[in-house]
Amino acid sequence: MGTGTEHGPTAGSPTVGSPAAGVVHSLHERRQTLATVESLTGGLLAAAIVEIAGVSAVYRGGLVTYATELKARLADVPEDLLDERGPVDPDVAVALAEGGRRRCAADWGLATTGVAGPEPQDGRPVGLVYVAVAGPGGPVVRRLDLDGGRDRIRATAVTEALRLLAERIHGSFPAVGPAPRPGPPADAPPTGTRRR
Repeated sequence: MGTGTEHGPTAGSPTVGSPAAGVVHSLHERRQTLATVESLTGGLLAAAIVEIAGVSAVYRGGLVTYATELKARLADVPEDLLDERGPVDPDVAVALAEGGRRRCAADWGLATTGVAGPEPQDGRPVGLVYVAVAGPGGPVVRRLDLDGGRDRIRATAVTEALRLLAERIHGSFPAVGPAPRPGPPADAPPTGTRRR
């Protein structure tokens, strides 16, 4: 699951029409296809995309994996990753995007996972969201720390997911290297080994 994480904005516009239209237009131009996998957005991302005329040529379909076990069963997220990290995690977001891309035979996979509220989940605060894209050139994930109520968080997650996909399609946000793993500092040798 090697990806990097970028920190995104703390708030954004809940309007989804313009980013969705731009993504659909870009996919048409490139003759590429898209699949979505959603958790906290519960189908809002797919709904924003299918509102655009002509989308059937580029949108393959989507999965709503609201329950944690469905992330493994339907989107092929490794169960050990879900057990270790929980569903709100950057590597889980990437696995969702990659699983949707693979399952739907699409050029691009776009995924959302996070905590819309009203209560924190598994130690994760309300407003913590990860959006991820998998596609040509590798995956990328963006962390969002969003404010507002449940509806605003979900709408903003949709907008920011579409913006991240648009950036990847246009090459302005390249795929990046592995995300740092929790543990000792990078320069500390593992316990029981010596530095070479």
